[in-house]
This record gives sequence, structure tokens and C-alpha cells, in this order.
Amino acid sequence: MAGRITRESIDKVLEATDLKTVVEEHVSLRTAGIGSYKGLCPFHDERSPSFHVTPSKGFYHCFGCQESGDAIKFIMETEHTSFSETVELLAARTNISLEYEEGGAPEQQTVAPRQRLLQAHQIADEFYQQALTSPAASHARAFLHEKGFTQQDAELFGVGYAPDGWNELLSHLQQRGFTLEELTETGLFSEGRRGLYDRFRNRLMWPIKDMTDNTIGYGARQLDENDKGPKYLNTPETPLYKKSQVLYGLNMAKKHIARERQLVVVEGYTDVMAAHLAGIQTAVATCGTAFGEGHVRIARRLITDDGSGGEIIFTFDGDEAGQKAAMRAFEFDNQIVAQTFVAVAPAGQDPNDLRQHYGDEAVRELIKGRTPLFEFAIRTRLKEYNLDSVEGRTGALHYAAPIVKEIRDPIMRDGYIRELAGWLGMDVDVVHQAVQRATKATSARKPAEPSEPQQSAAGSQLFRPDLRDPVARMEKEALEVILQRPETLSQEQWKALYSSSFKVPVYNAIQTAVLAAARNAQDTTNWVQHVTAEAPEALYSFVTELAVAPLPASSEEEVIRYSRDIMNRLLEMQITEQKAELIGRLQRWNSQEDPEGFQAIQQRLVELENQRRFLRPID
Repeated sequence: MAGRITRESIDKVLEATDLKTVVEEHVSLRTAGIGSYKGLCPFHDERSPSFHVTPSKGFYHCFGCQESGDAIKFIMETEHTSFSETVELLAARTNISLEYEEGGAPEQQTVAPRQRLLQAHQIADEFYQQALTSPAASHARAFLHEKGFTQQDAELFGVGYAPDGWNELLSHLQQRGFTLEELTETGLFSEGRRGLYDRFRNRLMWPIKDMTDNTIGYGARQLDENDKGPKYLNTPETPLYKKSQVLYGLNMAKKHIARERQLVVVEGYTDVMAAHLAGIQTAVATCGTAFGEGHVRIARRLITDDGSGGEIIFTFDGDEAGQKAAMRAFEFDNQIVAQTFVAVAPAGQDPNDLRQHYGDEAVRELIKGRTPLFEFAIRTRLKEYNLDSVEGRTGALHYAAPIVKEIRDPIMRDGYIRELAGWLGMDVDVVHQAVQRATKATSARKPAEPSEPQQSAAGSQLFRPDLRDPVARMEKEALEVILQRPETLSQEQWKALYSSSFKVPVYNAIQTAVLAAARNAQDTTNWVQHVTAEAPEALYSFVTELAVAPLPASSEEEVIRYSRDIMNRLLEMQITEQKAELIGRLQRWNSQEDPEGFQAIQQRLVELENQRRFLRPID
């Protein structure tokens, strides 16, 4: 059996991996200065972006929760993979052949369980899609045609067909080398008294994919009315598939969502297809569950929900079930900074029905004619009150006032007070007073998480310097330059760095690691990794934080100038302090008793002055 992956192979994988591309599979990133990007942290809920990525250094760091690491750690944390599995995954992406300590490549049985599950789903995809073209699937193709979809549309979305047999997929995967133990974990099979059998039979199959385009589950639509199962049957919870954290169509929509800062939530798989084909490429759907907190977190990361724009649009059927779904979505509105809307067609049609009967433009008009979620939530419930009576209007006001009070934007809140007064036929001042007196709308609505959570690492709290101290701030800025742009340091700056000592304990420890890395590393390739290898584990978060902090420069020329100036300022300050100390000693020294010591101090003063002069920029 193969041994551990060599350190050299790991370094090659990290060097070849684009961290920005890896992170953007989960988080929308914006420029945060030259060579730096930021977005909403995937590891904790926050209102403003504190998650920074520096691709050139291969590191990310969250200034909110202190999570940090490289591409390997990011995938391990977000995809719940093992270390070796992650390295093998990235190696496959970057076409790098891994070397193992005992030589060779891993044997088939050493492939990580998650990769085996993904391989099984990939083969199942091919199996189902091929089955859709068979004579036995003519009724499945007819169903798609009736819904307004062509064969090309089915291929675009990977739609397939599960044959009407008990073990066709089971036999197919067993022939491809999968064990019954592995297949049990896929969710593709049910277990009876006689063992495993195909879970999906005689159904249309929509592959549900994660953001990295891997199939992790299926949504299966009933084709036979005599089928005793549910109309839609989904994959059960598996190591891959967590329905509360999955949105169908997200793999196709994520780039459009990030670019347009819009997320459209529809109700079904055919609605996603219809919306995308009609030009609404930001459409996704939940998979057999209501839109919940897990989906909120995904949505906020993708649209960069930091209060600077973006919108989430829910489309629901016009029936009672659709209205209930809209009200459930309303419960999560206070967790979203972006504007939220509801789009309901006049006759209650879903996007697929609209496209079939009225064409693509009707779907686009549905989204364009969206209604603010607050308005929809209030007006939907007002229908339950008799607004022709004093009692009815009073009851409606008691219901609506707490909802209006929860509107964060004061200008929008005042606007809704006036709107509500008009809907109820009441005086604006009366409604305003009712809103001011109102308590929370409902206990079901959960308070939003704090925008700036406390640091999770106790060690970070103990070591963290006070940046109001100018020395601490200057040392921090210098270390940012040293870690991010070591090539900009001159020979004299490196020489001064070796002969100086940072005053802040944590920065002094990092300086020690920097100098050790400079002595041991052949060059600055994977420079930050070399520094972290020399630093105590407790300082890992500090090093990565400094390595991803945006430098205050907008061009390469400015970066070079800034790096030179900050290092010169710091080292000149340190030299000035050393000179002051030596001059004080010189004044106290008895030159007649110890002329050699007196001369040594003078010589050191000359050396320091020469160093200081070398640090002065030549413009």
C-alpha cells in the first residue's frame, strides 16, 4: 500500500492551485487592493466582509473569526474531506502526479470514501442519461416534451431516466467494482429483506450538484400515476447530500449570481430549467425542503450580502401552499441585508407554466414585476381581516405593526408606515405610534447573528497587540510587507532586519520565524509556508492574517514604494533608538579607563549611521 504524500508533492500542488478559483466556488470575492480579495466568510455569519484572500501567497484569513489557511485547508473545511483526499483532488485538477513516501500512487482501495461516492454518482449520471435515450424511456421523453423541453435541454441539465427495474443500476455499479458497503452510503439504493435494490425506478432524474459541479444526489419525478411513492422522491441524507445546504441549479447559476448580485428561488426542477432557458440564469430551487438557514448562508455569500446592494427573489405558486412558503421565507428576511422580493404571476402560474403558454418573455416579466417581501407578507395577511370594520382594521394593525418595526432601513420603515396607513384607511400618526409601541413580530423569527463576532481563538486574544501603539502598528505593517512582498526588501533592509529586534512580543516571535525561514529556504517560493513552518503553532493565525492583509496601494509601482518606505521607516526608527542608547552609554563611559570599549561604541555608532543613510530613498 502506498505511503504518505511527500512534502515536495504537496508544495507542487499548492503552488499550482489558484486559491481564488477554489474559494470562489463557495464565496463571491471582490477586489480589496492590489492582489487581495474579500468576501463574506463561509465559516461564520457576518454582515460585512472580513474574509480576505491573497492568491499570490496562497492564503486566506478571516479577520472576524480568525479562520485561516491555504487551499487544502479551505477544501477540507468546506467539503469535509481528509487531508490526503484533498491533496489528491487538487492534484487531479492541476494535472500533477503525486509521489508517495514509499513510491508509486495509491492503490484503488486507498481512494478516499468521499471520492468513491462521487465516482459512483458520476457513473450513475452516465447510466441515467443513457437510459433516457432508450426505447423504454419514450414516456419520459414525452413528459419532457409536454413540459416544453427538447432533448438538447435535457442534455444541458443532465436529466436522465431511472429504468423500471429493481437492480439495474445496482448491477451496473457492482460491475464497475463498487462494493455493497460502498453503495449503501450513496443513497441510490434502498434495503429490504433480500438486500439492496434501486431506490429510483421509472422516474425522471435530475442530478443535484454541488458548487464544484459534482453530482451528490438526485431529484426523481414520478411518471406512473399508479406509483405508490411520492410525486418527487429525493436522495436521503448521505455523507455527500445535506438537503438543507443544497440548492438545485447552483452549479450553473453561481457565476451569474455573483456577477448580477441576484438570486432567484423557484420551487421545482422544471422551473429552474424554464427560468434558465428564458434568460433568468440566477435561478435555483430547494430540494424537497423549505428555504432555510443553510440556504440563507449560501445566498448571502454568493451575492456578497454586505448592505451595498443585491437582491433575493422568491417565486411561488399563487395557491395557499405558495403563500405559506413565502411567509416561511419572510421569517429569514432579518438575516439578509439585501432586498428581498416575491414574484407571483397574476394567475398563479409557475415559471415553467408561464414559459410553456406565454413564452420566455413572460418569465422575464414575472421576475421584473417582483413585489417587496415586506409588502407581500403584510398584504397577504391583511386579506384575513375585515377591513370594513373597526375591529378588523385594529386587528390588522396589531398584526402588521411589529413587522414594520423590524424593517432595518429607517427611510423604508417610514415609507411602509405611510403605505400601511393607506391600506388600512387609518391616520399615519396612529399607525406610527402603533409601530413604535410594537414588540417583535413573532418568536419564530430568529435574531440575526452579530455582524462582528468575537474572536474564537483564545490564544489570539492573549497575544493580540494594541494597534493604537504606533510602534506596534509600524511593526505590523512591516511584517505585512515582509510576508507578502519579501522580494521588495533591499540587501541593506535585510541586513538591518537581522541586527534589529521587534518590540511587540508576538511580532518579535514572527520576526524570528521570518529570519529562520530566510536562512533555511533557498528562495521565496511558498514563502509564507516556510515562515509558518518556523513559527510556533499558536502564531499560525497571526502569520496568515498578516499575509493576506491588503496593502494600501493600487498599482505595482505603489506597492514597491510603500514596501520600501514602511521598511525604511521602521528600521530607521529602530536605528535611531539604538543610537540614542549608545550615545547615553558613551556619555557615561570613562574613556581613560577603557579606551577600547569607548572606541567600539563610537564604531558602532558610525555603522548605524551608515545603515540609516542606506535606508534613505533615492528619488
